Amino acid sequence: MSKRPTLKVEKRTVLGENVKKLRKTGIFPANIYGKDIKSLAVQVPYKDFEAVYKDTGETGLVDLQVDGQIRPVLIHNVQKDHLTKTPLHADFYQVNLKEKVKTMVAVATIGEPKAVTDKLGLLMQTLHEIEVEALPADLPEKIEINIEHLANVNDQITIADIKTPTGVTILTDPGQVIVKIVELVTKEAEAEAKAEAAAAEAAKAELAPAEEGAPAEGAAPAKSSGEPKGEKPAEAPKEESK
Repeated sequence: MSKRPTLKVEKRTVLGENVKKLRKTGIFPANIYGKDIKSLAVQVPYKDFEAVYKDTGETGLVDLQVDGQIRPVLIHNVQKDHLTKTPLHADFYQVNLKEKVKTMVAVATIGEPKAVTDKLGLLMQTLHEIEVEALPADLPEKIEINIEHLANVNDQITIADIKTPTGVTILTDPGQVIVKIVELVTKEAEAEAKAEAAAAEAAKAELAPAEEGAPAEGAAPAKSSGEPKGEKPAEAPKEESK
């Protein structure tokens, strides 16, 4: 087993809104928590944290050094600035190396599907993470699946098809689809479908009878005068003089 990386942190006394000043100095806030562990506010330099996090992600164990003690932790809930991608906050989940933990692990695909190579379909990945349970030391960095054999439309790989790593239990529903080959939609076919839809709408509009003079929705119908429109009432014949 390779040696776990070590990350040194310090207890933090700066809390609340004042952490903004802390970040300006290249240090950001974090917390240590865990089962039967009293939460502890700590702080860590950006550069030190990112060097470790790049290698371990959220499934690799880290030896967290605080006050001369070493605590085995997993890095969780990393919040980053949307623009600069600089860490704003992180949690360190202290683990018991002899107790299993549950966490999400990334799914990575290997190779290119035959259906894509042959231009018969497109690959759609619907699941990018799965939940697993394992001892902290057995947690995989990621779970890889080979997709090269997917040759036809509707070919797919589900959770049940995964070869589970030793010491790991997958908790995600076995029936969930991870990747699937879907029909190939070319630009020409898409344009043709839009043209057909437009033609259908135009034909529908031509068939609809034109209703002139129909009252607007909610308006009362016009009162009828009882006389044909555009005709004057016939005059009564004059009585002849005797």
